Formats: sequence, structure tokens, C-alpha cells
Amino acid sequence: MPRLCDSREQTSSGFAPLATPDARILILGSLPGRTSLAAHEYYAHQQNVFWRIMEAVFDIKGTYSERCRALVECNIALWDVLRASVRPGSMDADIQQASAVANDFGSFLNEHSHIQSILFNGKKAEQLFLRMVPPEHYRACRLSGLPSTSPAFAAMSYAAKLNAWKEAITVHC
Repeated sequence: MPRLCDSREQTSSGFAPLATPDARILILGSLPGRTSLAAHEYYAHQQNVFWRIMEAVFDIKGTYSERCRALVECNIALWDVLRASVRPGSMDADIQQASAVANDFGSFLNEHSHIQSILFNGKKAEQLFLRMVPPEHYRACRLSGLPSTSPAFAAMSYAAKLNAWKEAITVHC
């Protein structure tokens, strides 16, 4: 049974999108975890393999700002499904649905009209998006769920995750 929201619990708020107007692929997570929020960086947890996969696929290296700049130069946008939610800890399973607020995808996709594909970093991001975002906002986009890059998803090896991400990005480029 899901927990009820406790008004004493703090709401986590996500980041602004990382995108340029000519982005063609949007990668969505659910909501930044504690480590990312503390660092003010997408996928900051040392064991999250997101940036390692981006390095393998696009040869993206360097500081966080250099990696972000290189990613948008590859026409990739990065954001999260949720703008805010109560979530004790960093696990997607702890996101309290009653407090979840989706980002404004209607405006975002209007302003980024070249986006053709939305890739979900994990099942929870995909589930939240499909539950909370009206289909008219994304009808023109292809949607693909990908294995989570989170260390919490240890059921799949790094090599298998990398292969799935490479294949999806190649198909959607």
C-alpha cells in the first residue's frame, strides 16, 4: 500500500531542461536523486552509468559543463518527467504519487519542435510520463523505454545497458 504524503516531508524539485531549440532526442529520467540535487547536476551519483554510456556512445568527456555542452551539440535534450515530488531518499519506488507534479511538456515540445524521439531512462520515468502527460503533447514523437542507468537497477550488466542505449540512440538519430 502506498504511503500517504506527510506534510513534514520535503518536496524535491528537479532541474531546468538541458536543451537547445534544435534538439532531436529528449532523454527523460524521473526526478533527480539526493546526490544529483546536492551537486546540482544530472546523474551525479558516482555509480550511475548515464555519463559513462554517453561517453561510450558520443565520446563525451570532461567536466560536467563540458559533458552537458557536448550532449546538446549532439542534438540531445535532457530533462525529467517530474518537476517536483515528495520522495524520501533517491529510489524511484519512493516517489509519492499524490505529490508528483509533471513538467510542462506541452510548452517544452512546442518550443523544441524538432524533437522526434523521447527515450526514458528507466521504467518509472516511462510510467510517470504516460500517466501524467496528455498524449496530444507527444503524438508526433516515438517513445522508447530503456534500462535505467541507476545503480539501483543492478539486474542488468553495464555491457547490456550500453548495448540497449546504443541501439536505441542509433535507431532514433
